[in-house]
Amino acid sequence: MRVTYLEDLDDTDRDVRVESESGTWRSRRIVLAREGVGFSFHETNIPAGTTNEFWYANHIECVYCVGGEGELLDRETGETYEIRDGMCYLLDKHDRHTVTAKTDLRLICTFNPPVTGREVHDENGVYPLLTEPDAETGNTTGNTTEEVTA
Repeated sequence: MRVTYLEDLDDTDRDVRVESESGTWRSRRIVLAREGVGFSFHETNIPAGTTNEFWYANHIECVYCVGGEGELLDRETGETYEIRDGMCYLLDKHDRHTVTAKTDLRLICTFNPPVTGREVHDENGVYPLLTEPDAETGNTTGNTTEEVTA
């Protein structure tokens, strides 16, 4: 069993803060590829008044809103959706999307394949696929180096 308290992740390598042209957000990575469970699990906070462009070309992401209000834009279709407490969206087709926070957003996210925690969004908002070496065997676990195309 593994127990994690969110505040214990503050100011560690699992506490990622981004302020860039493509967005502003904070993600605390509760479960990563190194745990070897086949997914990663994060709490992401997006401050009010910010707009963030994302595209996970190599990952499937599921997002559940537990606080705040915002708008989700599907950049492929132009459709928009209200983000609010109790709303869930699944990016099952590597969807390019934009999140605009009307109030501070608190989102719970899971990724498959799992992220390692070392990923950085590129200029398109994409995380690369990184691998995590297994402590016992030295084999890679979690992500592969193969790129998924939409």
